Amino acid sequence: MHDITFISTIHKEIGKCNAKELYKIIKKLSPEVIFLEAIEETYSEYENYLFSTYGIFHNKLEISAIQRYNYDTSFQYVPVCENGLSDAFHKKIKLVSQNRELQKLIDNFNYLAAENGFEFLNSLECINLQEEMRELESRILNNNEMDKTVKADIEDYEKPMIQNIYSYCNNNHFSSAIFLCGAAHRKSIIEKIEKSKPQEQGNLSWAIFEN
Repeated sequence: MHDITFISTIHKEIGKCNAKELYKIIKKLSPEVIFLEAIEETYSEYENYLFSTYGIFHNKLEISAIQRYNYDTSFQYVPVCENGLSDAFHKKIKLVSQNRELQKLIDNFNYLAAENGFEFLNSLECINLQEEMRELESRILNNNEMDKTVKADIEDYEKPMIQNIYSYCNNNHFSSAIFLCGAAHRKSIIEKIEKSKPQEQGNLSWAIFEN
């Protein structure tokens, strides 16, 4: 049986959302495999050399936590993204971030993440706040072509992550794993997990990490 726990994260440290706190969660779950929302190039051989030789931690929160876990046990690290987020996505973020109402929502999100850590990132409150931000972004863009393009791009970004996890499961033997993915994808990833369950074999079980 493959047991996988899905955990929502952020990519940069802020308050209680930091590598040490995520490490504690990882250590408690003791996974043999860690799936990460990242492309292969995110953690290069050179960065691994800097850590293994000089103890220099990666600037990405999740990888820094994974490196700490590496002190405790051996495991398999599996980046599951095929491509980074699209140029259209970054153009959209640059455009909508100028909106003061959206900035207030972002500031509130960051405050809650800093104060409450991964409990917040893995809560219904986090999902609802992310949905509120996405809806506001669509209103700012007036549902124009950029908005539609970015939504399609995000779908194309997320689908391979789940597919690559299942592919790894079908070709490797392990008992426990975790999947670390940014909180902005939490609702959509949970929906994809639920939708994929009837199509998958009975040797895989998902758990959603919650507060």
